[in-house]
Amino acid sequence: MSDTRTDFDVVVVGGGMVGAAFAAAFSGHGRSIAVVESFEPVRSWPLGEIDARVSALNRASQYLLERLEVWSSIQELGVSPYREMYVWDALSGARIHFDSQTLGEPDLGHIVENRVIQRVLWEHLENTDDVRLFCPMGIVDLEIDAEGSRLILSDGRAITARLLVGADGRDSLVRTLAGIETEGWDYGQRAIVAHARPAEWHRETAWQRFLPTGPLALLPLADGRCSIVWSADEARAAELMALDDAAFSAALTDASERKLGALTLDSRRVAIPLRLQHAKTYVRPGVALIGDAAHAIHPLAGQGVNLGFMDAAALISALETGLAHGRDLAGLWTLRRYERTRRGENQRMLQAMDLFKRFFGHEEAAVVRLRGLGLNATDRLEPLKRLIMQQALGLGREPGAGGGYELCTPRPEVAGTVQPNRHGRSV
Repeated sequence: MSDTRTDFDVVVVGGGMVGAAFAAAFSGHGRSIAVVESFEPVRSWPLGEIDARVSALNRASQYLLERLEVWSSIQELGVSPYREMYVWDALSGARIHFDSQTLGEPDLGHIVENRVIQRVLWEHLENTDDVRLFCPMGIVDLEIDAEGSRLILSDGRAITARLLVGADGRDSLVRTLAGIETEGWDYGQRAIVAHARPAEWHRETAWQRFLPTGPLALLPLADGRCSIVWSADEARAAELMALDDAAFSAALTDASERKLGALTLDSRRVAIPLRLQHAKTYVRPGVALIGDAAHAIHPLAGQGVNLGFMDAAALISALETGLAHGRDLAGLWTLRRYERTRRGENQRMLQAMDLFKRFFGHEEAAVVRLRGLGLNATDRLEPLKRLIMQQALGLGREPGAGGGYELCTPRPEVAGTVQPNRHGRSV
């Protein structure tokens, strides 16, 4: 594609994981695509270093990346499967255990560095003829009319798009300039993310303890360390960030009830403010929001990027349907099909995670007893646990039933392929 081109069928603002995945998946549809990204992806890092920012990819996200033919490259750079999940409540002592073997699945997902996913997708886009990358580049202004969008880039150039896709995060400038409002609230919490080295093997298990001040998650990494996501009320988060490394390690060990023995901080700490946020609409004529630009969720279930990938798949399905019916690529008939598919589902997930956050934050004796009974009862109901695991894996949907999830199902040539489980047996 000529470097001088300024008019595109689709412009994606935000070349992170979700925006890059959308552009890669929509490539090949006979449309010109541009991706505008403010920061150059990280291309290299010291051997053995694992970034603090990681995502828990479920099976649906894995299938999407497999269909884009980038999953093997991601695996080469490093993924960490987790095969079990152990959750317990600090106050009631109740617990629940999930095991992928009960589903006949090799794992419950993979912990992957965000920079790995973005780098591999970006390299894929660089070798795609119908995608042009503007990076490092931001947008400073946006004009939208019946013909599409005109974007003023940070270097003063202007480009146009028939369809503008906002994938620029929870503080989305596209969303603001398009006049789309949000609803939600700050949680008054920060998520402290870092890595810690446990004295005992993590057993390829994700561990999560619900504390009154917020949940602590220990996510297994392939090198034996754990990625920690410790969500804590502002006051507690400030205390934890102010501790020196030794004191923080001691606090972390205590908060984990020594499930993996002593935990030693093994990276810098980053504290991220948390909030629930949902765009009041995902679409305007000529504009669509995906990923965190459309919704921001509490990290306690690790579903943020998975929801974003599902948005990307559903938007592409809607665009394909619209084009097949001779509809305008950027018209509301097409875009509302995407919104109907995703907004309600995302809303249910946001509400569920908000309920979990609030329910497990209560210290009243009656509430503590109730959630203890609920957790223990669920742990004994294997059919219910299997259903929960299927939903978390993204396997609880009917592909091809109008939901737009075909990109998040196995490729036909590999569907049904026998895979070994953790003990070497076929499943």
